[in-house]
Amino acid sequence: MTVERVAITGHTTASLPRPHVLYHVEIHGADGSTIRLTKRYSDFQELHHKIGDKEVLPPKRILVTTFLPAAWVDDKLIAERKTGLAVYLNSLLKHLEYRESPILQEFLSSSIRSSESKDFNPEDALPSTLSRKAALAAQVKTAAASKIAAAYYPDWSADSIPPESLDYSKFDILFFAFATPNSSSGISYDSGSTSILKRLVSAAKSSGKGTKIVLSIGGWDGSYWFSQAVSSSANRSTFVNAAVSAVNTYGLDGIDIDWEYPNSEGAGNPHSSSDSANLLSFFTSLRSALGSSKLITAAVTHQPWLGSNGSPLTNVASYAAQMSYVNIMNYDVWGASTTDFTDSVSTDYLFSSPVCFGRPGASSTPGPNAPLGNLCGTSRQPQASAQAAFSQWTEAGFPASKLLLGLPLYGYVSKSSATTLTGIALPPPGFDVQQYRERVLQLPRRGVAPACPLVRETFDAEPNFLDGAHARATHPADTKAVRAAAAGDLSSYYGQQIAFNQIVALGALTKASNGTYVQANGYTEGWDDCSDTPFLFDVARQTVVTYDDTYSLADKAAYAKSSGMAGCFTWSLDQDDGYTLQNVIRSSLGK
Repeated sequence: MTVERVAITGHTTASLPRPHVLYHVEIHGADGSTIRLTKRYSDFQELHHKIGDKEVLPPKRILVTTFLPAAWVDDKLIAERKTGLAVYLNSLLKHLEYRESPILQEFLSSSIRSSESKDFNPEDALPSTLSRKAALAAQVKTAAASKIAAAYYPDWSADSIPPESLDYSKFDILFFAFATPNSSSGISYDSGSTSILKRLVSAAKSSGKGTKIVLSIGGWDGSYWFSQAVSSSANRSTFVNAAVSAVNTYGLDGIDIDWEYPNSEGAGNPHSSSDSANLLSFFTSLRSALGSSKLITAAVTHQPWLGSNGSPLTNVASYAAQMSYVNIMNYDVWGASTTDFTDSVSTDYLFSSPVCFGRPGASSTPGPNAPLGNLCGTSRQPQASAQAAFSQWTEAGFPASKLLLGLPLYGYVSKSSATTLTGIALPPPGFDVQQYRERVLQLPRRGVAPACPLVRETFDAEPNFLDGAHARATHPADTKAVRAAAAGDLSSYYGQQIAFNQIVALGALTKASNGTYVQANGYTEGWDDCSDTPFLFDVARQTVVTYDDTYSLADKAAYAKSSGMAGCFTWSLDQDDGYTLQNVIRSSLGK
């Protein structure tokens, strides 16, 4: 049926699970047909969230009663909602990208989808049956519970962290990495990875914690065939069928596309100026094939995908209409060096990864791996931070509620005698960084330790040397030899990534009694206020480590929450010191 217009003709009440309002929706087709549905206000909220549109819903009752308490017992609120909800739906129908969205089509085809759930939304309550105090408390609880704490689970983690040993209560979503597109526009798996995937799905379901398992396709060294796989209708159909088959075969909750990167070569990949447009066509077909209940996500850079002109897209609302989330990879902004330049050259900028589309490499002096923001206004890469990514994606029309902020559980080791970080300079004279943190980012004054568990939970994970953002782990050094080295000797990691748990295991950090981490074995802990980044340095060893700890991860998760983002994900869970960092992230998200 081709929908011509929608009307909200009235309302009624229902008693279960608590008294609430149901709105009568009439859908009028171009052929003269009419469909009548009933919906809750929260159903419209869910539609608005899923489709990612820029239209305006009638205000939440919580906001109304902040200024007009009488609205709790005033039918005027219901009347205003009926008018506003009709305007909202008809506005969606005026836009092609929304009108043809399978999410909207499903919404207009059946009654009370989310309202069949036993969960009760205070916004649906009859005005006279819920006090303002109770509604405010319920809203706070609902908002906190809705934030997502996710992580990537690489297939190489199975030996050190078997799926059966995971505490699934820590994770709302686990992205299983990786499958890869192949030359036939199908999907390939590493040897043994499908067996691990089956175990992960089975263990997650058996846990009863509701953790969703999503298959991640691609990665830094797994993106070679993406451009071809989406380049034509026939190839996209094959690729979509392969993805749907994977979801059905393994009982998955969705698909994650980690293409590094459309219209850019990444690790030497074929690419085309049509990549981003073809990717949208792929997402549209995939959504149609999977339906609205499955997750469709993508790992992305700080800026939206590159358009045909080679610049980031300025309007990605049509992508948001098909997708559940984008996973912003806010890491690898600054690389690591194998040579100490400090005594031979100035510490001015020599090299860092190009914003968005490069990978880290040698730099003159160490810089922040994952800046929270350009807090002092002095960054040489102002577009590469959590704060910048949020602005760049939302300004292009991707809803904040569909953004997941990526948090690295690894750092970089440089051979360097530096005692400060480069790339983000010292604040200008008179600039108050703490005031900026509190006023602009709504973050607490640093110095109060975030809540951490006092029980040490450790996975004895091997070090991971990663060649890029989401890449397979290879380690050229003998692990036993590294462990046998003098405590705090990280020289075998020069120019490489290092997992957080290895910084601890090799003695550069030690866990304090309050659950945070402190310097050890000759290292001095520094803090770069301008990027909100901790680092360790030992001049005698010519070693500098940039990383993220309980403080910086808490700050980033708190920023994600305060800015209205959907939540956070980590790369990758095998690099944590047990669940210490994940627990801090969850706590800062309000979970």
